[in-house]
Amino acid sequence: MRLEGKVCVITGARGGIGAASAELFMREGAKVVGVDLLAGSPGDQSLEVDVTDEQAVEAMYAGVREQFGRIDVLFNNAGISPSDDGSVLETSLEAYQRVQDVNLKSVFLCCKHGIPHLLENDPQGGSVINTASFVAVMGAATSQVSYTASKGGVLSLSRELGVEFARQGVRVNALCPGPVDTPLLRELFAKDPEKAARRMVHIPIGRFAHAEEIASGALFLASDESTYVTGSTFLIDGGISGAYTTPL
Repeated sequence: MRLEGKVCVITGARGGIGAASAELFMREGAKVVGVDLLAGSPGDQSLEVDVTDEQAVEAMYAGVREQFGRIDVLFNNAGISPSDDGSVLETSLEAYQRVQDVNLKSVFLCCKHGIPHLLENDPQGGSVINTASFVAVMGAATSQVSYTASKGGVLSLSRELGVEFARQGVRVNALCPGPVDTPLLRELFAKDPEKAARRMVHIPIGRFAHAEEIASGALFLASDESTYVTGSTFLIDGGISGAYTTPL
């Protein structure tokens, strides 16, 4: 019951990491609001919200506050990695901007309109977890230029907010997963086994992460076990960022 009494808002809650985190947070005693563009997110309350829309985001947090009386954890996890995001030489401006809007702009909006609710708590404070990626600290094995740029932005944004709000009891950390074994990833690599092999060679542990393993890291950052952790680059990447590999 590490999150007993806490109200947690998770965006991208229908996806692999989001769904696993929602279920784990509920098992640990939290009231969870699952947010996604699609219906059916796990949680005590499920909301359909376009997190790239500022008015919708502002209204979402106001509604959660009214429903539950407080907000303690923002897990800003919504993100996309579309197939038309590749090399800088091939990716269109439209594709680039679409990824930036979902992966970076939404995190900005959720922090802008969510953090004020954490500051209104008594005692003041809470935890903000922004999903970045291991590619925020190194180049991707297979080019995904806008995704990589967006996650670098999430990492820098999280670091700055972690410093800005530290004295006010709000911790802000960037969760940086390695590649996660999800249905979407399996489908992608079934179409292109060479791309899968190209990524796998870089992982010292020798496999993709399970969504539950990333959720466990999010649980630590959401809980009071991490009260001295803020502005951090919280890597859960199977050792990728610390490894030296020879390209195939």
